[in-house]
Amino acid sequence: MLKLVTTSLISGKETSRTSFKDKKGKHGSHEVRCVRRQLMLEAIANELPSGTIRYMSKVVAIQESGFSKILHLTDGATIKTKVLIGSDGINSIVAKWLGFKEASPIGRYATRGYVELKNTHKLEPLFMQYFGKGFRAGVIPCDDKCVYWFFTWTPTIKEHQKELAQDPAKLKQYVLSKLEKMPSYVRSFIDHTELDAFHLAPLRHRHPWELLMKNISEGNVSLVGDALHPMAPDLAQGGCSALEDGVVLARCLAEAFSKNPMEGEEEYKLIEACLKKYANERRWRCIDLITRSYIVGSIQQSGSKLTNFFRDEVLATFLAHQLLQKIDFDCDQLKEF
Repeated sequence: MLKLVTTSLISGKETSRTSFKDKKGKHGSHEVRCVRRQLMLEAIANELPSGTIRYMSKVVAIQESGFSKILHLTDGATIKTKVLIGSDGINSIVAKWLGFKEASPIGRYATRGYVELKNTHKLEPLFMQYFGKGFRAGVIPCDDKCVYWFFTWTPTIKEHQKELAQDPAKLKQYVLSKLEKMPSYVRSFIDHTELDAFHLAPLRHRHPWELLMKNISEGNVSLVGDALHPMAPDLAQGGCSALEDGVVLARCLAEAFSKNPMEGEEEYKLIEACLKKYANERRWRCIDLITRSYIVGSIQQSGSKLTNFFRDEVLATFLAHQLLQKIDFDCDQLKEF
């Protein structure tokens, strides 16, 4: 059985900007932008001075050096820094240095894709979700010719997942076979997605109590993005919350570096205080997102017939509200110093 649930969207005609309401329209209008991550990263990188970013420079070790940190890289090079912000993803070396454990498996897998069509797709402005036994799929238009889709599932045989991870063609066929009852015009978006877009990803998250008990910052070291708060993708807030981290972190650090020039211990203490302020501001937001993402995902992709009944007949508005509520967050603006 394949069940369709849609969330109404209200699209602006002049741009790809989209806003949506829950089915009863109770929570007002919320703007949503479906953004291709690669383009967003390129736009941010282009604002930085040339040479700021070093590629293929994974950190393998962190060394104390007075009031600084020395980073040892895979190519043998070292970098000395006054402030170390770990934005090195779900397998963060900086998070491990701060005492965090590896992110824990949720028990589900996912793949996703983005397809650019030659002609207009003619989709209505809807976020379409399809529920089946042990899996969930979603499709959302990004603009007139681009569509984003995702597919998550709960595996039954581990060996089968290893085979899918090694062969994108088999992974694509697996997704399409599960969605045979999906309308052909929607299924075609997945069918037209290039093979190199198909990657099997085991979903993982950080236990929220770790953020409660551990230090998000220590001295002149802190974390942002997936290094800090890896979470299930069910609220679509992973990348968004990383941008929030960046705004709050920049605002806090600006307080340190806008002061009169300082050196040594005085500067270190000021940086430490600013990072603690950042950590305190982000801690509960991250705990909230991780917890809600896990709960929403568990309800939406339950194998229980009773849970699925309540999901479709009773909790639909509640689940839509969770997404809307988490989108509607203001992390404030950067300030001029």
